[in-house]
Amino acid sequence: MNNKELITKLSDRINCTTQETSDMLSALSDVIGSKLVSNDSIYLQSFGLFEVKKRAERISVNPVNGKRYLVPPKLVPVFKPGTTLKNRLKDLDVE
Repeated sequence: MNNKELITKLSDRINCTTQETSDMLSALSDVIGSKLVSNDSIYLQSFGLFEVKKRAERISVNPVNGKRYLVPPKLVPVFKPGTTLKNRLKDLDVE
């Protein structure tokens, strides 16, 4: 599903125009992004948790020439699905 399909499906479900739905998704994205930048976590009930984790410093090896490089620590966004979402995914049949 791409962004346009998501907006169309949501707009049909909540009885809003596609422009209003697009604006709501954009606002949601902005709020989540700004909260993650300020190192806050966001929990959406029955969906999951968005948070920022610090990835530790590590040593990486270039497989072509065998040189070792130090990769500095960095912050990465992380999503942890909630229990309800996990249970719904477990109920799906895998083909």
